[in-house]
Amino acid sequence: MEIKKTTNGNEVVMQLSGRLDTNAAPDLIKEIEATLVDGVTSFVLDMEGCDYVASSGLRAILVAQKKMNSLQGNMVVKNVISNVMEVFEMTGFADILTIM
Repeated sequence: MEIKKTTNGNEVVMQLSGRLDTNAAPDLIKEIEATLVDGVTSFVLDMEGCDYVASSGLRAILVAQKKMNSLQGNMVVKNVISNVMEVFEMTGFADILTIM
């Protein structure tokens, strides 16, 4: 999986491409923990290029949501393809994430 990060003021956008699986999730968590720090008020996770999410990937997304909650910021997940959206719906993530 590839992670492309863009920072614009206090907004961070991470674009994912590839598979968010057991091998990739720890890298995403490290990137999230290093990037989402005090002063970040908005986080956008762009999943347009992400075609698969494993349970470990769901955990990484949950880490990001919890981190943004602790920073009193907001998080948006966007460009989710249909098979990944099905995973979000089956696991209840569609109810706890803001998905556009």
